[in-house]
Amino acid sequence: MVRVRCGTMPDAQVRSRLWWMLLVVVTIVLDQITKIWADGQLTYAQPVHILPVLDITLHYNPGAAFSFLSNAGGWQRWFFTVISLGVSAYLLVWLLRLPRVQWLLSLALALVLGGAVGNLIDRVRLGHVIDFISVHWGSAYFPTFNIADAAITVGAILLIADTVLNPEKAPDKAS
Repeated sequence: MVRVRCGTMPDAQVRSRLWWMLLVVVTIVLDQITKIWADGQLTYAQPVHILPVLDITLHYNPGAAFSFLSNAGGWQRWFFTVISLGVSAYLLVWLLRLPRVQWLLSLALALVLGGAVGNLIDRVRLGHVIDFISVHWGSAYFPTFNIADAAITVGAILLIADTVLNPEKAPDKAS
C-alpha cells in the first residue's frame, strides 16, 4: 500500500484532502462534459422540453451571474477571469487548511471551487460561459445555468448552513 504523507500531517488528513480534491475534479469534469455535449448537440436558443418546468436550451453568457455585464464590450471576460482565479486560489488554500472534522464546510468549499473553475475554463477557452439548464414556471423563466452554477449555488447554501450549524467555528467578529 502506498502511503501519501504531507509533512507532519496525519494520513487521515491527507486522505480527507484528497477526497475533497477528487470532488472538485469530478465537479469540473461533469460540468465540462455536459457543456461540450450541450454546445455540440443543441441549437442556440432553441429549447428542448424535458419536463413541464425544465428545458435544455443552449445560451452563451459573456457576463457573470444573471448575465451581469454581458453587454460590456469584452473587457468583462478578463475582469471575471482575474476575479475567478483569485477566488479559486483563496478557496483552494482555505479548503486545504481545514481540519478533517469540518466536513460540511469542506463539502461547500469543494463544490464552490469546482464550479468556479468549471466556469473559469469556459471563460478563458471560449470568452463566454456555456449555459443550458432552463427552469421555468409557465412563462416565468429563471436565468439559464449549468452544472458549475448549480455546484456554486449548492456550495453557497452549504456555507450558510455550516455557519448556522457550527457558529463556534465561524471567524471571530471584530468588536
